Order: sequence, then structure tokens, then C-alpha cells
Amino acid sequence: MTTLVATMANDENNNNNNNDLTTVKFLIHYQQEATVIYLPYTLTIEVLYNHLSSICHLALTNPPTFTIKWLDESLDAITMSSQRELNTAMRLYKKHSSKELHLHVFSNRPEQPGLLCPGEDPVIYRRGARRWRKLYLIHGHRYQAKRFSTTAACTVCNDRLWGLGRQGYKCLDCRVLVHKRCVKQLRIVCGTTSPQHSKFNDLNEQLTSVNSKVNGHQNGFHEPIDGHRPSNVSAGNSRDSMSKQKMSNTSKSGPTKRTHGVTDLDHNSIEDPNGAHSNLIDADVDMQNSTSTSPIISLQDFELLKVIGRGSYAKVFLAEYRPRHLRNNQNNNQTPRLYAMKVIKKSIVNDDEDIDWIQCEKNVFEKATNHPFLVGLHSCFQTPSRLFFVIEFVTGGDLMYHMQRQRKLPESSARFYAAEMTIALHFLHEHGVIYRDLKLDNVLLDADGHIKLTDYGMCKEGLDFKRDERTSTFCGTPNYLAPEMLRNDDYNFSVDWWALGVLMFEMMAGRSPFEIVGSAENPDLNTEDRLFQVILEQPIRIPRSLTVKAKNVLDGFLNKNPSNRLGCRYDQILGCRAGFQDICLHPFFHPAIDWQRLEAKQITPPYRPMLTEDNDLSHFDPQFTNEDVILTPEDEQVLARIQQSEFEGFEYVNPLIMTVEGNV
Repeated sequence: MTTLVATMANDENNNNNNNDLTTVKFLIHYQQEATVIYLPYTLTIEVLYNHLSSICHLALTNPPTFTIKWLDESLDAITMSSQRELNTAMRLYKKHSSKELHLHVFSNRPEQPGLLCPGEDPVIYRRGARRWRKLYLIHGHRYQAKRFSTTAACTVCNDRLWGLGRQGYKCLDCRVLVHKRCVKQLRIVCGTTSPQHSKFNDLNEQLTSVNSKVNGHQNGFHEPIDGHRPSNVSAGNSRDSMSKQKMSNTSKSGPTKRTHGVTDLDHNSIEDPNGAHSNLIDADVDMQNSTSTSPIISLQDFELLKVIGRGSYAKVFLAEYRPRHLRNNQNNNQTPRLYAMKVIKKSIVNDDEDIDWIQCEKNVFEKATNHPFLVGLHSCFQTPSRLFFVIEFVTGGDLMYHMQRQRKLPESSARFYAAEMTIALHFLHEHGVIYRDLKLDNVLLDADGHIKLTDYGMCKEGLDFKRDERTSTFCGTPNYLAPEMLRNDDYNFSVDWWALGVLMFEMMAGRSPFEIVGSAENPDLNTEDRLFQVILEQPIRIPRSLTVKAKNVLDGFLNKNPSNRLGCRYDQILGCRAGFQDICLHPFFHPAIDWQRLEAKQITPPYRPMLTEDNDLSHFDPQFTNEDVILTPEDEQVLARIQQSEFEGFEYVNPLIMTVEGNV
């Protein structure tokens, strides 16, 4: 979806502050566009009609032939056709200090009052149902926020466009480049040129051309709602605007230069040097000419053994790491090591929000490396059609798999697992990361029975909790969403402690805290909207079979008010550690858990998976392990549309494996 941010000359000084009573921020939805525009609080319905006619390119008649609907605080769509209704909408906007006043425009009218307009789908009114790619309409330019290489220059100040996140704007029509700080100083009309404009536009085009040549589980409520993942595979609201590091600036450890000419698997015949079913990939000419000691890692260094997972946007393989330069070395006594390989098609990474999601996941993987309860990163590499994350292989399967067989766990086991998850979440929070996808499926057990959190695709990074920085993206798995997220409030790490409470309830009670009575007999009750209503409004009933301490800790984590939730206390001196200490000292955990010994993995887990060998997959779902081990070839036309320059600097090698190959 496209968002046009319309700014007029008299609105340039707007600071988006809802306390400014002279203007109202409208978000106008029409077909596949959403336009943000600031209009005076004294707006008349006739002037609004004129704006909508211009923005949506609709003929203006009297009365109008199009329909306007506005969303109230409950996200109910209400028809707006009079000055009184417009005034009501703006009054409630001011009263509730709303971020924007949502208007939905339809080019027709309903057949009868009270009916939907032709083509109107009520789903569009649900928050997070669609994603928006922002374009800024300023002085006739249609800008898009972009990240640039260090060779791009600002048309206004001539300085380079580089640094963290999306450093500037690029006009989609005249291709002028400008800093965000300089955009209001640019007076060149889109489609015209000046000597300075032509000079830098041509320079940037040449540099871009050179760079391009050089760098040629469960269904239903457990499916994630994603505000970062690609728009063609999931729904979400990508309103996060915190800066993220540019790919080429983050891979500082280990070699990061591109491997030129690596032939993609999609265009390579699969040779079989060791047997009829080997999945080793022969290197192309460029790889064969590379030095034998080259540390660059590529697909040719791995043998794909089994499929062990699949999501809506990625596939995960069990892969054996067998470096090319050591494969034919008779003196090599190194045992091949097993890793999980997460594979993402570039064709679904189709805009800046998707690039940010990939980069965020990579950054969190790097932060998590060597943490006892987080899955770490071995390396990253790419082919023309795919991105590859090589991560730790955790052999014991996920908690969902084990819970389906045991139904529920003793309180002592739930306490152990929850304590290890607490240490992992606290580590992320101290590094400015909100996990946002804690669920049974993402909690893995290693060979000894300790947990490891995985899948950082939903994470939000770069938050400074000391400044009370928050985010607002609607994302996660429905059954684990916190009330503040459903209420459209800005939130911080509080959502992770809520999710931990839900997960602990599931472990100890053997069911979700939000089971809807009668849903089996009445499918209409078994909907996402009904689930969200239950999370927001209904009290949580704790099973009587649980102890008082267990009941108290669940009540603490599942407090619908994040200010009073267990783990959410923040101190200016202790920071996130204040809430962490509250959890550690809660009677459910203290004194039963020795936190220092737990973090050192010196406490014996309550359960150790039965494994017969290193690549034992008995704890993985057969629906995945029985799949064919193939990477589906990408269509040539799809490959041609991929902007390879967007993925520059994605490569990464964990510095630990540069000296000794071992588990991350």
C-alpha cells in the first residue's frame, strides 16, 4: 500500500503535535493509497469534499457521488455526510488526543442506507490489516525515504547521504536525492532542472550504475501477525520509524566483502561427489579461482540434509558445514558441524520496511551470539535469489512439540523454563530490543534440556528505554498480544512480560488463558476479533489446581495495565534491571531459583531430550522433515526485478569461526 504525505506551504511548520488545536491530522484511505494531510480545525464539509476530490481524483458533484467513512476510537466505521458529523469526528479526535483522524473514501454510494458500499471490505478497518509504504509529497516531489551508499550526494548541501537508517529522500519521478534535514530547502520543481540539480542527479545515477555492476506451526491463532515482514505474505502496520543500521555498516566483524560471481543454486546443476543423494553444490568458475584459504562462506560450503521448519516467508534446513577449502584436504580431521539454515526469498523483500526487518533480525542474531539462552549466528550470505542465515542447530525440538505430548508441565518445570526465558528477555531488553514473538513454537530445547529463544523476525531494536522510547507496530501472534498493543497504545518491553505470562499459563494449565467457551459449537466465536475482545475485557481465571505462588505470578504477568505488570518497573539508575529484580525476587522464583547458577547452566534441566545422534530429528515435526530438500528455482523475470544493490553488505561471518570452527 502507498501512503502519500501531502504537505502544503502553510503546513510546513506542523510538528504533528495533537495538542495543536488549530489543525487536524487526517489519514485519508482510498483504494491502495493513504494520504496524510493537515487541515484547519475550522474545516467545513465543503472544503473537505474539495480536498478529497483532488487527492482521490474523483469528480465533485452536488451532492457528492462518493462516500466518506470515519473511524471512531472503537475502530467502527461511521458515515460522514454533514458538517455536524465532521465536527463530531474532529471533537473526538481532540478529546482522545488521537494520532490521526482516519477517513475511508469510496467512489460510490451504498445501494441502501446502512449497507456496505460496493467493494467495501470491513476487514480494512481492523488495525494492522494492511501495511503502508510512505511517500512524501513536498513541493511537487514524490519522495521515498531511502538508504544510500556512501557515494550518494544531497542536491541541496552537496554532503554525502550516508549513516544510520534511511538517511534521505529520493524523488520517484525526477530521482533527485536530498537529506531529510534539507528537503524543505529544495525549491526545484519536480520535472525541471537546474545546473546543480542535473550535476548531482547525473553523478548519483552514474555511481548507482557502477555500484550495481560491481555488486551485481500451527494454523489459527498461532500464525503471526507481522508488522515488519513482507507485505505480500502477512498483514501488519509498519509505523515504526526508529533508525536501523545500514547493512554495510553493521557487519564489522569478520570478512564482509561480496563474493562476486557466485552462481545461485537455482542455475546450478547439483553434482554428487559423495553419493546419489548429496546436496553439495559445485562452485562456479569465480569460486574455483578463489584462494583455498578464503574465509568467505557461501552455499557451496554446506550440504542441505533435511527440512526442519517452514513459515509464510522462510524455510529452514538442517545443513552440514563442510568448507570448500578443507573438503579435499587429507590432513583435515575436523568433524563436519550441523547448523540450521534459514532461507528467505529476495522476491518477497520488496520495500524498505522489508529490508529493515531483515537487517533488524540480523542485528539481533549478532547480539544473541554466545548467550546461553538465545540462538546465535554463524554467518550470513546471499545468492541472486535468496538470503541465508546460518544459525545454531538446536536438537531438542520446540516446547510446542513437547507440550502437545505432555499436555501440561509440573510447576517446577514451568518455573525452570520461565526463569531461563526471563534471563534471555532481560538480555534483549538491556540491549534496546523488544522480542515481540514469545510463544511455545519459538522456545527450543537443546541436547541438555536448556531453552533457547529463536526467530527474531518480529523484534524491534534501537529503543532507548531511559528516554521512555516506545513503538507502536501491531505485530505478533494473536494469542500472545498484550492489551496495550490491542488498544493502539505505544508500548515498550511490557509486551514481552505479558507474553511470558501467557506462555507460563499454557505450560502449567495445559491450555490458553483466553479459551472461548462454546467456540467449538459456535464457529462465529472462534475469530480473531472475538479473541482480542476476550484479551481486553474478560478477567483471566486461574485454575484452582495451581498453587498460590503460581497464581500470584500469573496475576502479576497478566495484569492488563502495563504500569502495574510484573517485570515492567523501570528505574533511572537500574534501568530494565529493576523489573528483572522484581521477577527474580517473586515468591514463585525465590528462593527456588539460583539465578547465577541458572545463567551458568549449572542447574540440571527437568527434562533431557532423548537423542540417538547429533542429527536426530525425532523431536521435529515429520510434516517438515519428510519434505524434499530442494530450493525451488526462481523465475528469470522475478530475478530481473530484484534490486541486488539493496542487499549490499548482508554477508557476515562470526569472528569466532575465523580462528576455530566450533559451535557459536
